[in-house]
Amino acid sequence: MNSKAKLSKTSNPEPWGKNVLVEFEDRIAWVTMNRPEKRNAISADLALEMSDVIDALEADERCGVLVFTGAGDSWSAGMDLRDYFRATDNAPPAERARVYRANWAWQWRRLLHYPKPTIAMVNGWCFGGAFTPLVACDLAIADEKAVFGLSEINWGIIPAGVVCKAVSKVMNQRDALYYVMTGETFTGKKAARMGLVNEAVPKSKLRKRTVQLAKTLLEKNPTVLRQAKVAFKFVSDMHWEEAADYLMAKSDQAILNDPERGREHAMQQFLDEKSFRPGLGAYRRKR
Repeated sequence: MNSKAKLSKTSNPEPWGKNVLVEFEDRIAWVTMNRPEKRNAISADLALEMSDVIDALEADERCGVLVFTGAGDSWSAGMDLRDYFRATDNAPPAERARVYRANWAWQWRRLLHYPKPTIAMVNGWCFGGAFTPLVACDLAIADEKAVFGLSEINWGIIPAGVVCKAVSKVMNQRDALYYVMTGETFTGKKAARMGLVNEAVPKSKLRKRTVQLAKTLLEKNPTVLRQAKVAFKFVSDMHWEEAADYLMAKSDQAILNDPERGREHAMQQFLDEKSFRPGLGAYRRKR
């Protein structure tokens, strides 16, 4: 049975329930941005709550994979213009910086190298600043009719924060510049073709496909999965020699820290028992 947290912080010690909802199901934590009346625009309050949520879920045994989605018909319309523009226009520089730091804290500083697997399930509108947490998630599945857009150019501003950096990591330069410069929208199906999301499926199959992907990740050795995804993200900005040395050290670290001794069991099953063939399935984990 699913257990959904919707209580306020005053009556629930768990740090969610207002701007962010959390639902646990078979070790999947469904993390929902909960401002449907604003198309889940990211306010300062949502950012602060989200930081607390992902910190809490890191140590929560009910959570093996995090899935980020949005309430209603949107993933997120991007940054809340009142909180991040109008309200800070005349604010002291220190206050303006504090508001922006709260948002960066979860969107990429925390989420980009989060120790547990993360999936963005894009169920509708995804605009502007919402591209950053989308890219920071490890994997992404979208409704094929979801609407994406870098519409900042139409507002007389640029895709700021680290949005341009984020899209440059997953989209090629021609595609990224086209949408940065035109402000035109595109569908989930086009987002998949450009590499912004892994795949796009009909809305009726979105949750089912996301659950399937999450369960695949839950079957993996969690220590090795964590090391593999973190290693990949770091080496993408390294030179070859640096990457070679780092990956060797990371491999040793994974073996040292793995309580399941996965490498040892896999080698035994492949070389000695002849019961495991890489590429045709995973080794049998001893948990």
